[in-house]
Amino acid sequence: MSDHLSDSFFTPVSGFELPRFAGISTFMRLPYVPPGAPRFDEVGIGLVGAPWDSGTTNRPGPRHGPRQLRDASTMIRAEHPVSGIRPFERVNCADLGDVGPNPASIRDSLDRMTAFYAGLREAGIRPLTGGGDHLCSLPILRGISDAPLGMIHFDSHTDLYHSYFGGEMYTHGTPFRRAIEEELLDPKRIVQIGIRGTMYDREDIDFAESAGVRIIRIEEFFDRGVADVMGEAREIVGTAPLYVSYDIDFVDPTFAPGTGTPEVGGPNSFQALEVCRHLADLDIRGADLVEVSPPFDPSGATAFLGASIMFELLCAMVTSPS
Repeated sequence: MSDHLSDSFFTPVSGFELPRFAGISTFMRLPYVPPGAPRFDEVGIGLVGAPWDSGTTNRPGPRHGPRQLRDASTMIRAEHPVSGIRPFERVNCADLGDVGPNPASIRDSLDRMTAFYAGLREAGIRPLTGGGDHLCSLPILRGISDAPLGMIHFDSHTDLYHSYFGGEMYTHGTPFRRAIEEELLDPKRIVQIGIRGTMYDREDIDFAESAGVRIIRIEEFFDRGVADVMGEAREIVGTAPLYVSYDIDFVDPTFAPGTGTPEVGGPNSFQALEVCRHLADLDIRGADLVEVSPPFDPSGATAFLGASIMFELLCAMVTSPS
């Protein structure tokens, strides 16, 4: 990756030059630079679509998430309204396209995605991914981890189950159990925020407690407030490299109904953005926003919130010391 910003090639198309309803949709109107294309080696942060939901166990649809997220992200502008960060002027960003899954094979899809993200790691590109269901996080971590990472995880579910339906090890409820077992994540540097809802049992919670994962349930989140909770999260992950994973069902379904496993009693849309603003200056090696399911929200409001969260994550990533 180049140590300096390139020319205007990596600048998003302005809404004053081409109306936001016009043109080909890319993430945040950035140039499309797939692997192997000219100037690929100049990209610092690559926005990637992961159109895959074969890990879904109930309501499918997140495979359509990246396309709707791209469309919604045309409304994203150049400057953060609070911090004043202009991420596209700090780091060369580009839409790297979609990592192509095999819709007929979970294992082959995992291998394809792992290889794609390993290629980004070799190129020195940090990924910001729009999913896709939460199983997508596992091959991303396999691809980018060269040592166990910490993780800040926003979700209403732990995704720490051992298996589903008689032993199936790879679902959207198991990615972080696998990631800990494979030493892609350091469990003592993981914090999960927003956990709530009815449960099958306590197997995932018991595993978390035994492994050292810090779970902050939604009741504690509201009792303490965003700043206090995120202060603890920063202490847990420390200054070492980490990953950020954001399931849209962290947000209350009043604000984000377009997801496969909604849970009532969650944060509002402002809090959904606010938590990301406490990620600045952490050593973020990659991040994702997953589980946007367009079939369950034809209005597109969930996708617009998801695209806005991706911009918040991007603004945090450009402050990273990496």
